[in-house]
Amino acid sequence: MLDANLTTQLKAYLGNIREPIELVSSLGDDAKSKELGELLHEIAALSDKVSVAAGDDARKPSFLIRRVGTDIAVRFAGIPMGHEFTSLVLALLQVGGHPSKAAQEVIEQVKNIDGDFAFETYFSLSCQNCPDVVQALNLMAVLNPRITHTAIDGGLFKAEVDARKVMAVPTVFLNGEPFASGRMELEQIVAKIDTAAEARAAEKIKTKAPFDVLIVGGGPAGAAAAVYTARKGIRTGIAAERFGGQVMDTMGIENFISVQSTEGPRFAADLERHVRDYEVDIMNLQRAEGLIPSRVPGGLHEVKLANGVSLKSRTLIVAPGARWRQMNVPGEDQYKNKGVAYCPHCDGPLFKGKRVAVIGGGNSGVEAAIDLAGIVAHVTLIEFDTDLRADAVLQRKLASLPNVKIITSALTTEVLGDGEKVSGLTYKDRNHDTLHEVELEGIFVQIGLVPNTEWLKDAIALTPRGEIEIDHRGETSQPGIFAAGDATTVPYKQIVIAAGDGAKAALSAFDYLIRHEPVEAEELQAAE
Repeated sequence: MLDANLTTQLKAYLGNIREPIELVSSLGDDAKSKELGELLHEIAALSDKVSVAAGDDARKPSFLIRRVGTDIAVRFAGIPMGHEFTSLVLALLQVGGHPSKAAQEVIEQVKNIDGDFAFETYFSLSCQNCPDVVQALNLMAVLNPRITHTAIDGGLFKAEVDARKVMAVPTVFLNGEPFASGRMELEQIVAKIDTAAEARAAEKIKTKAPFDVLIVGGGPAGAAAAVYTARKGIRTGIAAERFGGQVMDTMGIENFISVQSTEGPRFAADLERHVRDYEVDIMNLQRAEGLIPSRVPGGLHEVKLANGVSLKSRTLIVAPGARWRQMNVPGEDQYKNKGVAYCPHCDGPLFKGKRVAVIGGGNSGVEAAIDLAGIVAHVTLIEFDTDLRADAVLQRKLASLPNVKIITSALTTEVLGDGEKVSGLTYKDRNHDTLHEVELEGIFVQIGLVPNTEWLKDAIALTPRGEIEIDHRGETSQPGIFAAGDATTVPYKQIVIAAGDGAKAALSAFDYLIRHEPVEAEELQAAE
């Protein structure tokens, strides 16, 4: 199961185990059970602190990683390879007593959670969003004896997936009931079950003094800005709805110069680690809902947060990023995660042998159709324009696939369903103004991005498309407020460009600070 390279790496990692652990396997007579049995014995052979024991869990194949003589354990149902191999390694280490790198404040919060929580997470091996959820819940189970977690390969337990109507991954159940679907970080999960967490965070934010520069957004632009301003020695804060932003949903990154190949979640984690190397006040899980610009140069700008409190700063760098654009047709919201999906890499395996549609004929849409064609029974690609907009090489590849149908000059008008899941869609032929219905089980929407700038309306100048208008220095229509990244008017929405523009905005903000003396409260009151 493990090649020579993985074996060498895993043996080195297992050297960090402090407490003996046992791999309690529940196996059947099938091929996958045999594979899992081989994997567990290969792992045990690499460390004298790891042993294998027999179990009899209802799910087969599955295995429990348990600290010997304790109830500290996590369970995997399936074979956690692919994207989940890292989850397996971390589970082995953490159950074995190796400390987590999570923030100490969050670790203490998990330990103090009161209540009994039995989590189950359905994942797919090709899902790049799943490991964060699996790893977060595994860590919680290790830290708190009243929390348990089982990670389940949805592709291997298909009957269970169908019975529970799981149509997107990761999907989490808590105590047998649906809990959440989609990517979640440790802090988000903790906040959802620790009901007092938001109030505590708000009280903490209330006590913060004004910043020299406050960055709103934790993607590549925001992270780069934070590093550059912190290196100038000025008081820097960063408020992010989720650190990493849209890059967390990116499958592969191969065009960030000097990084030959990586994945979005790993890249986002590297961004956060780099920012934490400096004295930056990181406020994660904080959504901005309003902006009040200063009325005088050198005064304080105010950012209102969703939790009801505000942050103030002499300068602002706004880098809120973008989100997947929706079709905005009847049925889309109703059947989101019930057949309507936005990540073919994550959710594609759940539609194996079924019929799906891809909405959008740009590069991302055509790439999605190509990937899905190797998994599903049939793909219908629907494009609004008269021609596909994807690169010619992608179009040629798509045209060569026998189970793909391309429909152009088509406007999707409605998502159809039976009340529980998608059953089809309707589209209008724009050439003949006729309506058509397509029967299918899944719809993957790939029609681009929309900037997260609704909260900036009437505060700074936006284009009709909602993009933030900036000049060559990254400054907005309001002095002392700068912007960077995918939410701005800069063309070519690329990670490397966002990072560069974040650095530019940071240098511009620093230049602004040294040219404008702080306005005292009395002067500000007089000016107003």
